[in-house]
Amino acid sequence: MSLISKNSYKVLGIETSCDETGIALYDSERGIIADALYSQVELHQRYGGVVPELASRDHIRKTLPLIETVLNKAGLSALDLNGIAYTAGPGLVGALLVGALLGRSIAYGLNIPAIGVHHMEGHLLAALLEQEKPELPFLALLVSGGHTLLIEVAALGVYRVLGQSIDDAVGEAFDKTAKLLGLGYPGGPALARLAEKGNAKRFRFPRPMTDKAHLDFSFSGLKTHAMVTYKALLAQGEDTEQARADIAAAFQEAAVDTLLLKCKRALTQTGLKQLVVAGGVSANSLLRHNLQQFMQQQGGKVFFPRLEYCTDNGAMIAYAGYLRLQAGERAELTVGVKPRWPLNELEAIETQR
Repeated sequence: MSLISKNSYKVLGIETSCDETGIALYDSERGIIADALYSQVELHQRYGGVVPELASRDHIRKTLPLIETVLNKAGLSALDLNGIAYTAGPGLVGALLVGALLGRSIAYGLNIPAIGVHHMEGHLLAALLEQEKPELPFLALLVSGGHTLLIEVAALGVYRVLGQSIDDAVGEAFDKTAKLLGLGYPGGPALARLAEKGNAKRFRFPRPMTDKAHLDFSFSGLKTHAMVTYKALLAQGEDTEQARADIAAAFQEAAVDTLLLKCKRALTQTGLKQLVVAGGVSANSLLRHNLQQFMQQQGGKVFFPRLEYCTDNGAMIAYAGYLRLQAGERAELTVGVKPRWPLNELEAIETQR
């Protein structure tokens, strides 16, 4: 497999897997040189969650203007691009098709290669965009609204899933609990803010599946426990902001404790000393604090992407796409997306970052 020259190789990344349109430009010599992100939060707020058809339509309206914005920020034209990377899955099929069709069409028109990127691989590699980055191999915890995964990363593209959620992802549980407490959409950040005012010790929430030896997760029961607790308070006439804050704090502490315990077990089982945490929930301050404290005590190190790269973004897609284009991978002319795409189906990346 022949490698592309690293000399100033520029890749445009397009992320449209759900409710955020992310565009970024990665330069092999300078890193991310321009990026832009549009969130559809206001569009979906009235519905309390993402409406797939509305998300797809909004991506159609926003993607091309954002590409123009990023190119202008970088002082470049489309003719300066050497490759296009777009999210091919997993995600909402309509939203994925917008980015895939546009990305593949631009690449065809410019006669440059294109590559479909796995959304979760993008998150997993986002920490490598930072100046202080982990060395291979490492353990990765990917936590978002759609996924909770513990992954052993032996090499770029060589991933072994050690554990995953059997029901709700942790971010989904955050959002649903927030909705229960009347916090609106998106709920995760709002619940975390409310939890800062609460007493996490007032209620004892379960740490689901921590009594099992395996590394899988389950957050559906934790969400249900929050609902039962809240309904009991309502029956007692105690529907106050403080009561809701106490539930939020107890829920958050239980979720974070569960993630921490599973990370401890995975690190022990693999013997790894480096942990990468990525995905939207990796922005949670309690999770960051507790994991940093634990890894410091163990003589290891934890790595997080910068906050703007925790949620969905074009930078992670541009970088992951660059690595795979450099290794000689190419998307076919026939455009295809994968709403469901197991991470372990990916091939090793035969190149050096």
